[in-house]
Amino acid sequence: MSRKVFDVLTSTGGLVAVVVLLVAGGLLTWGHSFVNSNVHDQLARQEIVFPPKAAWAHAKAGTEITPAMIPYMEKYSGQQMTTGAQAEAYADHFIAIHLSEMPFGGVYSKISAAALAAPTNTKLKALEQTSFQGTTLRGLLLEAMLFGAIASFILAAIMFLLVAFGFQHARSTAPEKRMLAPKVRPAAPVV
Repeated sequence: MSRKVFDVLTSTGGLVAVVVLLVAGGLLTWGHSFVNSNVHDQLARQEIVFPPKAAWAHAKAGTEITPAMIPYMEKYSGQQMTTGAQAEAYADHFIAIHLSEMPFGGVYSKISAAALAAPTNTKLKALEQTSFQGTTLRGLLLEAMLFGAIASFILAAIMFLLVAFGFQHARSTAPEKRMLAPKVRPAAPVV
């Protein structure tokens, strides 16, 4: 196969990958926008309000408001939760902290295994339910679509550069140049 044909074929394949990545990035961006709008609407209906400013003055480990929450949540004091950033702060610095303070560190799989081992223990069953609900809510509040869209666009840009280099190489390669062709050594001069 000629080197020029190979360069054109691989660059064309790369161009297809660029288009796929751009479409994926566009869809993920649209999805992110849709999710943000939906997050706002869904959260607004739940009427979740962050604790008031006064609650942070009495933060104490092991209570509803802990000192570890202050740097992340105090700025939302008294506000209704309606944004992804607020939901992330609530998930990572309210729910996660309360889960970590539960027995077994709030890890659902550990609590569930303990509950299965002691099927008559109602405290473990209740703890399992609480852990499941907290873990589920935390997961629902976190979003990842925007990061997927950004990664897709970055990969598309990198791939586009590689495609451009491939086409440039194809233009500068002589049509008669072969790939993996054995090099012919000149014959030794006869003396």
